[in-house]
Amino acid sequence: MIENPLSNRLRDHRILLASGSPRRQEFLKLMGVPFEVVRNEVDERYPSHLKGAEISDYLAVLKAESLRENLKPGDILITADTVVWYRETSLAKPADLEDTCKMLTTLSGQWHKVITSVCFTTLDEQRVVHCTTEVRFRDLEADEIRYYAEHFSPLDKAGAYGIQEWLGMVGIEEIRGSYTNVVGLPTFEFYQTLRDLT
Repeated sequence: MIENPLSNRLRDHRILLASGSPRRQEFLKLMGVPFEVVRNEVDERYPSHLKGAEISDYLAVLKAESLRENLKPGDILITADTVVWYRETSLAKPADLEDTCKMLTTLSGQWHKVITSVCFTTLDEQRVVHCTTEVRFRDLEADEIRYYAEHFSPLDKAGAYGIQEWLGMVGIEEIRGSYTNVVGLPTFEFYQTLRDLT
């Protein structure tokens, strides 16, 4: 029986995922990538002149910096950040239920971009890749927005929604690009880069 094609490449490597996101962890498991979760607290502020992918690239690198000095030969540190970009504005994680409703009302009936950057850091090098997906919500009704805000977990998600949750299933009319990118990890770009590094 043939084993996962990435397995031999990863035998001499330790994959360190600096993310508490259960979505990202699940994607690595589904791809057959063995990993350890490492924790780091980062102040996710960024220079105000940055736009779109520049923001997620910057934050993905920032998240790696505090852990970089502890890397050992063979370690590959993975950090990531997702930005929801709408009309030249980054919609971050909502502060509370009311902020969630406000964000989703803003996105209702509109196209927006979801950008995820992934940073790969080793002792010798650092690579950053990102992916952009365009997403369109249909016109959402106020009670639909309120129901989602009250019954799901939008506070840990950029743009106040998860495409894999109820609102994504019933409210997203169309996407252009990678679905997994919107969930939180562009798996195609991740796999290709990890393979190149090993």
